[in-house]
Amino acid sequence: MARHPSLLRYLDKELLASELFQQAITHRSAGRHHNERLEFLGDSVLNLIVSQHLYRHCPEATEGELSRLRAHLVRGETLAEIAAASELGRYLKLGSGELKSGGQRRESIMEDALEAIIGAVYELRGFEAARDFVHALYGARLDELPEAEALKDPKSRLQEWLQGRGEPVPEYRVLAVRGEPHRQVFRVECRIPSRELVTVAEGGSRRKAEQAAAGQALARLQEGAA
Repeated sequence: MARHPSLLRYLDKELLASELFQQAITHRSAGRHHNERLEFLGDSVLNLIVSQHLYRHCPEATEGELSRLRAHLVRGETLAEIAAASELGRYLKLGSGELKSGGQRRESIMEDALEAIIGAVYELRGFEAARDFVHALYGARLDELPEAEALKDPKSRLQEWLQGRGEPVPEYRVLAVRGEPHRQVFRVECRIPSRELVTVAEGGSRRKAEQAAAGQALARLQEGAA
């Protein structure tokens, strides 16, 4: 395998050639020895590494603030950005169906593969090597952290905005689900009866659609209150 200019340069040739690393870049569509178990391991290792970093470098942060910062750093969107920037998709082993449907560019597949690679590094080289690998991958993301308060998700911020005014929490309802099982799109409604406000949004999961609808509702409420 060719050395990767951004991601694989942090790994030695022996590790890249290992059976475990090859498994880490293999999607379940490509064979029985795929990366799902390594993804499970890598997810836990990544959470521990990020938690340790935040604990040591954010001494004034509360538990809630640390949790929000960690969620921001280990969320799928962040992992997909790192994977895409390093063109990880080019090196994934996918079944013919996934290749034809553009699986090498699908965020969920790249996220899982990146976690699986972290799991493989941990298994083959230990915690310190995995920590160094994660720190190298994340780079400035670990040091240039956003304000924890700004990381509250739209649903939480909307609920706090309403409760701060003595109003009931929003109601969410799935209006429609379309697409194939592995590529579904959810259409969700956020309803605030006390304000006679309804917003509708779509997302790749129910959670994402609800967050988008909540974000729209909060923006309209704040605009009206300005």
